[in-house]
Amino acid sequence: MKLLFISFLIFLADQFSKLYVKGFNFPLFDFSHAGLPQSRSIPLIHNFFYITPVENPGIAFGLDFGPQFKLIISIFTILATLGLFVYFVKIKRHNFNHRFAVALILGGAFGNLTDRIFYGMLYGYGSLLSGSVVDFLDLRLFTFFLLNKTFGIYVFNLADVAITIGVSLLIFSLIKDRKTKLKELSEAESTIV
Repeated sequence: MKLLFISFLIFLADQFSKLYVKGFNFPLFDFSHAGLPQSRSIPLIHNFFYITPVENPGIAFGLDFGPQFKLIISIFTILATLGLFVYFVKIKRHNFNHRFAVALILGGAFGNLTDRIFYGMLYGYGSLLSGSVVDFLDLRLFTFFLLNKTFGIYVFNLADVAITIGVSLLIFSLIKDRKTKLKELSEAESTIV
């Protein structure tokens, strides 16, 4: 369960970065931050890495099925995140790499889930469970032009980075575990023969 701290750190870093990009207001402390202008790219490394604040109302890679599916997407995300948490608790005896990978995914999932649940209400554009995910990291490794439109890598956030790294590590861990088990099984069969 110590790895839940990693999930929590990812969640905090994700939310702080999104609040910085989106803006916030703390009237109790008379403190506010306007945020960054939406859909305006700020170059950090020219022709390669930009900060481009956008809101993703849909799911992965900016897929948007329309406002009528927003509640369904939010409920599905809640259920998937809860399922992931239950899985994390069940694998407490698995190897470190496996648990670390799931902790990364869990931290990212909670970060994006927070946007979906609260940001619509917090920023006044919707109700509870109607928020959009704040994306801002715009890595332009490659682009191509098709049908008068430029395509490239989508804009993402820190939660997406954690999820992507976590899924990659999980796949690697599962493949490694399978190879180890197959090797042990093969060695056990050879000693029987």
